[in-house]
Order: sequence, then structure tokens, then C-alpha cells
Amino acid sequence: MTSKDEIKNVLRRAYQIEVDGYTFYSMAADKADKPAIQEIFGKLADDEVQHKLYLQEVMGNYEDKGIKAFNIARRDPDLKAFTSTIFSAEFQKQAEGTDFEMGVLSVGMTLESRAIQYFAGAAKSADEGEVRDFYNFLADWERQHFEALQQLYNGIREQAWGDSGFSPF
Repeated sequence: MTSKDEIKNVLRRAYQIEVDGYTFYSMAADKADKPAIQEIFGKLADDEVQHKLYLQEVMGNYEDKGIKAFNIARRDPDLKAFTSTIFSAEFQKQAEGTDFEMGVLSVGMTLESRAIQYFAGAAKSADEGEVRDFYNFLADWERQHFEALQQLYNGIREQAWGDSGFSPF
């Protein structure tokens, strides 16, 4: 059986991951000087706030209900809906040739990738199915952001390479 302390530690880490994401995306939105760029990073920051609130609810329920706290309605990550709200021609146009946006997207992908690895590892270590499923759910949340960021990054990277005459192969 997964210990209560182990579960609490994973929940605390999950919460911190969301805090870190919120902080990073908020700073990126504040630093960006183009409206579409500000909007996208702002949406990512807002999504992290929603994740934080959800995790606070789960953490509170865990204190009261134990393992049963993980038998709650899950907010299914809808990659298509999320990606369509942040991926826009306007973003791609405003991000053309800008190292700042490419750097932020790259760092964001790294943050999300590490979170995916963390939750996937926690899921493998969990003994209870409910806990394992919840950790996998958290990994899927992070995967949603990773894939959206990757799509954005790939879109502007190809444009930046073309504009600069760079061809890796």
C-alpha cells in the first residue's frame, strides 16, 4: 500500500508544479510585447490556476476521505479544444523570427516534460489503482500542455529557420 506520506508528497509536488507553471507563464505573458503572445501565455497561466484549484480540492478531500478522494470527477484534458484556443495564425505571425517566444516555448516544454515524467513515475510506484489512475491523469494534463507548446514551437521554428536561411539538413 502506498503510504499516506508518499501520496501527500506527490500531491504537494503536483501543486508546486502548477505554481511553477503559473509563475513562468505569467512572467512570459508580462514580458511579451505582442498581444497574441501575451494572450497565449496568459491562457497557459490561467490553465495552471485551474489545475492548482483542482489539486487543492483533491488535497482537502484526501485529508478527509483518504484513497476515496481519488474517486472524483476528472476534468478530462481536451487537447483539441485547448490547442485550438491557443494556436492561432495571429500567434504564429507575431512570433515570427523572435527568439524570446521560441525560448519560452522551449523552457515550457521542458517544464511540462519533467512533470509528465514525474507523474508517470509516481503512477508506476503507486499500489492502489485509484491513486495510479489519478497520477496518470495528472501526467495527461501535463502532456496536453507539452503537445500544445510543441505544436506552437514547431510552427514558429520552421518559419524562423526559413526566414534565416537555416536548413539543418
